[in-house]
Amino acid sequence: MTCPLLYRFRAIDRLPEPPTAAAARGTVVHTVLERLFDLPSTARTPEGARALLEPAWAELLAAEPEVGELFHDDPTGEALRAWLESGAELLDRYFTLEDPQRLEPAEREMYVEATLTSGLQVRGYVDRLDRAPVTGDLRVVDYKTGRAPGPDFEHRPLFQMRFYGLVLWRMHGVIPRLLQLVYLGNGEVLRYEPDEDDLLATERKLAALWAAIERAQRTGEWRARPSKLCDWCAFQSLCPAWGGTPPPLPEQS
Repeated sequence: MTCPLLYRFRAIDRLPEPPTAAAARGTVVHTVLERLFDLPSTARTPEGARALLEPAWAELLAAEPEVGELFHDDPTGEALRAWLESGAELLDRYFTLEDPQRLEPAEREMYVEATLTSGLQVRGYVDRLDRAPVTGDLRVVDYKTGRAPGPDFEHRPLFQMRFYGLVLWRMHGVIPRLLQLVYLGNGEVLRYEPDEDDLLATERKLAALWAAIERAQRTGEWRARPSKLCDWCAFQSLCPAWGGTPPPLPEQS
């Protein structure tokens, strides 16, 4: 949806991308928010979350040593400390939006998978799934470590949430009552109540997207879609929109 050529580089060519400080911070903060609910409810405090931050960073560094390159030119450790503090500030902001002492999530980092009516199989991971104790209503929660988009750009993150709602509906036969995006970058929460028409429209959209992917695979035409997001793209040197030449497509097995 963002850029067909970027999809090709990531999903078809599987080209490596250099780590970024923002992405690594997002991974670490997500890990802390997942582990936070392993603590007794009374320990789910800003101080408790901060105490989980450095262990989460050490875990990421062990799993993906390349992220250490982000701080290779940091002999005093000042840049790393500032980066960790920026993650701690996001966690502090989380506590202004929710009280985790009052929550007991049904699932965290939940793997979801379903086959749609078209036969298309879809899968993903839900950050958190809450289930109301009396009614059983489901709330899907996704954490974002960036800032909330303006009204003109809400459709893309909402599509992601409708995707989760659709997969859960197909898995369990129940439409989630609420889809909730928690933006830690600026402390906003975006809530949406889906209905059956919404999720059926999402299912049609996914079928159309898959048809476009199959068509691009047949024709080899993966078009670039220049936008402001190009400023953060790791593949500018390979992109025709920036004077580059994509590598040959890998052979199809």
